[in-house]
Amino acid sequence: MSGLSGKRVLVTGGGTGVGADLARGFAAAGAAEVVIAGRRAEPLEAVAASHAAIRAIPADVTDEASVAALFDAAGPVEIVIANAGAADSAPVTRTTLDAWHAMLAVNLTGVFLTFREGLRQMPGWGRLIAVASTAGLKGYAYAAPYAAAKHGVVGLTRSLALEVARREVTVNALCPGFLDTEMTERSLATIMDKTGRSRDDALAALTAGNPQHRLIQPAEVTAAALWLCGPGSEGITGQAVAIAGGEV
Repeated sequence: MSGLSGKRVLVTGGGTGVGADLARGFAAAGAAEVVIAGRRAEPLEAVAASHAAIRAIPADVTDEASVAALFDAAGPVEIVIANAGAADSAPVTRTTLDAWHAMLAVNLTGVFLTFREGLRQMPGWGRLIAVASTAGLKGYAYAAPYAAAKHGVVGLTRSLALEVARREVTVNALCPGFLDTEMTERSLATIMDKTGRSRDDALAALTAGNPQHRLIQPAEVTAAALWLCGPGSEGITGQAVAIAGGEV
């Protein structure tokens, strides 16, 4: 990945899960600096302490002013990875309007604000990558607001890719299935609490939709992101890349 030499990266939601793996992966691959952002300073600082090239800046991707301040503090970046997100589960009939707005705010509006600000300060070569989900490519019961937001991310990605097609900028979405992260652990806990299932049975239920019957590892998402930023990826844009063991 010598193509990363001298390039600076910004990763939202960089304090845990896939975001933390992305930060460490890009730093290890030779990026000049990786700026990670998120709401909670403590996990951000823990990831930043793991590599000299990682710097933490607290920010809220749902807040327009906060995102603008993030990019001002980060300085010019060539690679912007909109990874921040959250998940919730409930039947539509028990989904409040506040819960609906919350899912769209962090999972869709946050990507829009991150991409918009990233593109504004990207004068030349650049990469915009959203970490979406298989929920952006198919439906999931009891997760309608989350799936709607992730479908929106895929639509945003495809539309923006057309806008910048004549520039040296590509825009893509990575769509992993259920990941081996803290977010999935919370989903497992919810299933166990509501159904009385054991952790093994809850995990089997989550992974049943993956033909490989396993959770996706964060490193697999990082590898795909690195590929999209490396030599030979220039023609890959406007794509929603499933990382899901053949699920979609």
